[in-house]
Amino acid sequence: MGDNVLGVFGSLKKVLKLDQVAIDNNVFRLHYKVTVLTMLACSLLVTSKQFFGDPIDCISKDDVPNQVLDTFCWIHATFTLPKAFKSKVGKEVVAPGVDKHLPGDQKIYHKYYQWVCLVLFLQAMSFYVPRYLWKMWEGGRMRNLVLNLHIPILEDEQKKSSVKVLATYLRQHIRLHNVYFYRFVFCEVLNFLNVIIQLYVMDLFFGGAFSTFGLEVLKFSETETEWRTDPMVLVFPRMTKCTFHRFSSDGSVMKYDALCILPLNIINEKIYIFLWFWLLIVALLTGVTIVYRIAMIFLPNIRYMVLRSRARLTDRYHLQIVTDVSKIGDWFVFYLLAKNMDPLNYRELMQELAKEVTEEGKSFIEREKEP
Repeated sequence: MGDNVLGVFGSLKKVLKLDQVAIDNNVFRLHYKVTVLTMLACSLLVTSKQFFGDPIDCISKDDVPNQVLDTFCWIHATFTLPKAFKSKVGKEVVAPGVDKHLPGDQKIYHKYYQWVCLVLFLQAMSFYVPRYLWKMWEGGRMRNLVLNLHIPILEDEQKKSSVKVLATYLRQHIRLHNVYFYRFVFCEVLNFLNVIIQLYVMDLFFGGAFSTFGLEVLKFSETETEWRTDPMVLVFPRMTKCTFHRFSSDGSVMKYDALCILPLNIINEKIYIFLWFWLLIVALLTGVTIVYRIAMIFLPNIRYMVLRSRARLTDRYHLQIVTDVSKIGDWFVFYLLAKNMDPLNYRELMQELAKEVTEEGKSFIEREKEP
């Protein structure tokens, strides 16, 4: 089994491999590469412990078989008592949240651990949806446009031919790439909405305790030992209670109280404390990216500066000519080409494109002057 699990984890590493042609940015990759890989790895880890390990151990002083009790409590969920979380462990209670249940006492049932592996898998898939849409809409356009100009060493004839073909295409399709750009922006917004929705879903999944989970864990380390209650134990209790009913020999219903140990929650708490901080960071970075994208749309001067910083070897005059006659969609295509092409080849491309755009502009002016 160990070799199989390692083999699966090894195949997941391929997701992190960078594409030969970049069609997005680093923040976008945090969603469909790092987050997807992390959640799939966590799902596999929980699955291996849940189905091939020992996720629950229940003990009872009565004659109920342990295997039957474990299965029953796993299926029907266990519970803790809120009143027992503030009691002293070892003196008043045996574990946080575990005490004698009296009529009228509030119970908190814990059913989430049965679904953690599936929820993590579905969340991983949701983080890949924007990537799937963008890859489908992009349709390999950038890969086709780059041609072989990402190679720094090319024969002169081959390089001139490729540069000429690409420059002609860009000139003929100038101001026609806005749909291409806005589809990408839609996927970026979808990334942001998805991570916010996932945070909300996990808060519902854990009964409203996940939204402040990370903050409570940080506060826990700064609180005096005798007054603090571990927030990870509140959300992911390691010991719980379970009530088992069965018929006695005379047909009456008998109730058995059992203590259940949940070793799987040791893994769950580590997974979700990491995900709390990670998703918060991803949400913040994605929000900043959207603000940056809005600035690109409404501030043409910033577009020129960003393109200039990416194409440092390209003549500023040529970049200025090209950006002056283009729209936001064309700028996006120019920027992606700069990311994927060799800088020297990109410099020649912009030079050729500026030349064609200038000549076309002069021809247009001359035609307008004709009687």
